[in-house]
Amino acid sequence: MAKLNLRKVTAVRYVTPLREGGSLPAIVEADDDGIYVLKFRGAAELISGEIARTIGLLVPEIVFVELDAGLARTEADPEISELIKSSAGLNLALDYLPGSVMFNPVADMPDEHLASLIVWFDAFVSNVDRTIRNTNMLMWHRRLWLIDHGASLYFHHNWENYMEKSREPFKLIKNHVLINSAKYLWKADEEISSKLNSSVIRNIIDTIPDEWLNGDQIFKNPEENKNAYFNYLIKRLEKPHLFIEEAVREQ
Repeated sequence: MAKLNLRKVTAVRYVTPLREGGSLPAIVEADDDGIYVLKFRGAAELISGEIARTIGLLVPEIVFVELDAGLARTEADPEISELIKSSAGLNLALDYLPGSVMFNPVADMPDEHLASLIVWFDAFVSNVDRTIRNTNMLMWHRRLWLIDHGASLYFHHNWENYMEKSREPFKLIKNHVLINSAKYLWKADEEISSKLNSSVIRNIIDTIPDEWLNGDQIFKNPEENKNAYFNYLIKRLEKPHLFIEEAVREQ
């Protein structure tokens, strides 16, 4: 399998903050003339976004962005200025989709097959942010795109007993905006299971920059931290998939 190589760009202009995001993401212009939604650092965003792409779901291109602390000099808002300074270095961003609109569950409801794939994915990565209040989906060129996976894999905020957590169902799936439309969850389970394996997961995990993994004192080094992510996800892939059984019960 070819190594996953995310493109790397350099931010040349901080355009505007997106204050509806809890982590204060921003629109930036990069040296490739592209416009990106800067998400700063986030292993969950990278892992979940690339898993979604692997199983055939649409996710804006994920790139690494080099952020210069000097950009803070032109920002009048002290909160944003401080955030830029503290986030200098390698960050993550998603391609900006110009003209996209937020998903409307009344007007834009996907077919039952696509809904099932999305619910399977969100249950697998334990994504708490795909609810009626915060769908984190966009319509762009009449297609449904998934964004903002920073709230997924929430087990990594507390690594204690993380392997036991890998086998747990995802009870918050009951709040998923597409749960009632996901009529083919077992078919999705079969379809997706054929696409995810240890090689795919390892390839994605190994893409996480080492400098993003220095905050968890439980691990001796970034490699040990990466192995923990890998082991958790591989264990979660083992059948039976309790997270899908839970989703089916909630319909």
